[in-house]
Parts: sequence; structure tokens; C-alpha cells
Amino acid sequence: MAKKDAAEILSIEGRDVRISNPDKPYFSRDVKLTKLDIVRYYLSVAPGAVAGIRDRPGMLKRFVDGAEREPFYQKRAPENRPEWLRTVTLSFPSGRTAEEVVVDDAAGLAWIVNLGCIELHPHAVRAGDLDHPDELRIDLDPGPGVGWADVRRVAMEVKNLLDEVGLRGWPKTSGSRGIHVNARIQQRWSFTEVRRAALALSREIERRVPTLATSKWWKEERHGVFLDYNQNAKDRTTCSAYSIRPLPDARVSAPLLWEEVPDCDAADFTVLTMPARFSSIGDPHAGMDEQAGSLEHLLDLAARDEATGLGDAPWPPHFRKMEGESPRVAPSRAKAAKKTSAKATATKKTATKKTATKKTATKKTAAKKTAAKPRRL
Repeated sequence: MAKKDAAEILSIEGRDVRISNPDKPYFSRDVKLTKLDIVRYYLSVAPGAVAGIRDRPGMLKRFVDGAEREPFYQKRAPENRPEWLRTVTLSFPSGRTAEEVVVDDAAGLAWIVNLGCIELHPHAVRAGDLDHPDELRIDLDPGPGVGWADVRRVAMEVKNLLDEVGLRGWPKTSGSRGIHVNARIQQRWSFTEVRRAALALSREIERRVPTLATSKWWKEERHGVFLDYNQNAKDRTTCSAYSIRPLPDARVSAPLLWEEVPDCDAADFTVLTMPARFSSIGDPHAGMDEQAGSLEHLLDLAARDEATGLGDAPWPPHFRKMEGESPRVAPSRAKAAKKTSAKATATKKTATKKTATKKTATKKTAAKKTAAKPRRL
């Protein structure tokens, strides 16, 4: 009989959480970390990590075989879950629904980490109002070859613009090559309106630093740092603060103070370094919930763009076609299709012309034969 897997029971704020296979390797390259090491990391930064996911439905991105293997995504809450763990039913653009986990405390955090969730993926809504986001998400995604210095410069432009429109931005490293800037907003606008505001912000940043930033959805049109406005569409999630990313050095999505952004190095923030940082300075985003602002100025900017002929930009492929949306096809494919269509039209015209010429020639030949035929007397 196979040996039964070991488990460790952690008592967390009065709740027992079972950690299965605690010695299972989760990172084995630049650093050596087990599943239990990952759980203990999250508990060391729990006040900050829980603040980013509390009262929010979350998608489970499960690395069940460790960070070096492919994860799978799970929207629906596992049936076998603690009775104290909340869930809410979320609807998606496809029309389907799913009962998703809501984590409210350190015990719930440890429970989902035990499932292999080394990244935390909350939605931008609260459990009490699933139709009106309370967070504007600005995702700075550098293209191939774009340096970290350019990402930081674009982040500072985002800060300046948010200041101008009356919003407080809260920066953090993405844990990979980018930077995320989130802003708390009043729960007054739909997902569509929040995305519209994000698109207006992305286009304005592109106008201000055109050599560094782009709002273009299609990769073939991008350069520099892409401001991914579609992260604000319904059903989209991004990793929240203190999330571990599946990189060899166990890098973390680290909340920052704005004065740290110009000189920070994303590689400095890892599972090994973040607990000491958190113990020393606390959570740089601790005051975020008290700083909810308005989208009105960004929506005014969107209206000005639309008045000059800038319509909606492409949505993610699984969304229905939206009113005013530009064609949802890559420009190169559209150009190729246009050429193919033009060629087909030209071929058809040539064929029609040849047919007409042939018919005319046939008629002329028949007429000649008729004229040349001798009459009978």
C-alpha cells in the first residue's frame, strides 16, 4: 500500500487549515521553496495580501505541480471547502455563471495557497456589488526588448495624469517585467464605462510619450510599453499585491511608494526579501480603500476622443462585438483580406470581360456565315 501523503495542520486566527504535501517542491531553480514555504510567506505578509483580495470573488490559478509546471485555471469554488469560506455567484460575458471563492482572512488565504494558488487573481468588484468595479486597473506591459527604465518612466506619466484627473494611483511591480497602477474608484460605473475610462487614459499617455507608450491592441502595431485597457473588461483578472510569480527567483508583485518607482529594481522583491520589507515598512498600499475617486474627468476625456472620431478599440476575442468597436481583426490580416478581395474582383471582371468578348466574337462569326450563305431562288 502506498504511503499516505504527509500533511501539516496550521492554526490560523482560530481556524485549522490542512496543508497537504507540505514538503512538495514548488521552486527548485534559483531558489528552493516547498509548498509550506509558500504558505508561510503568505502568512508573513497576510495583512497586505488579504487587503488586495478581501471581499472579492477570485479565480483560482492552480500550480498543483509547482511553479515550474503549467497551471490550470478554475473559476468554480471546489465543492470540498471549509464551511467558513464564502462564495458568490459571478456571471460572465458568455452568459455562464460560476460560484467563486471569496477570501476574507489569513486562513482563507492559506487554504487557497494549499490548492496551488501561488498567484492571487481577484476580480475588480466587491462581493456586495458584482456589476460596478471599485478599481481602475492600469497594466503596463512592455513589449520585447523594452527596458525596465522605460516602464518606470511610463508609470510616472500615469501618476501625473491620474493626479490631474483627481485619482490616486497605487503602483506595484507586476512581479514580471511590468508595473501595475491601481486606483480605487467609487462604485458608480459599469465595467464598460470603467474600460472606456481606461482606454481614454491609455490613449492620452500614448499622446504624451509617443515613443515610449502605446494603446494599440494588436501586437503588430505596438511599440514600447502597452497600456492594456482591456484588463478592465468584465471577467478579466490580474495578479494582486504580494502575489508570487512563477519565475526562477520566486519574484513577487510588490506594492511600492511613488518615490521608489524611479529607481526600483523588480528583481529586489522576492519571496525571500518581502517578509523583512513588510515587517520594516508595512504595506505601502494600506490606505488605498480610503481613497476612492471619480472617473468623470477620464470619461470627459473619452468623450473628447470620440468627438474627434476615435471610436472604441478592440475587445478581447470572447466578448460580443460592441457598438462603435473598430474591426476585430489584425490590420495585416485585414489588409491581406482586402488584397484577396480586390484580386478576386479583378479576376471576376477579367473573366466577365473575356466571356463578353467571346460572345461578341461568336455573334460576329455567326453573322458573317449567315451573310456569306447563298440564297435559294
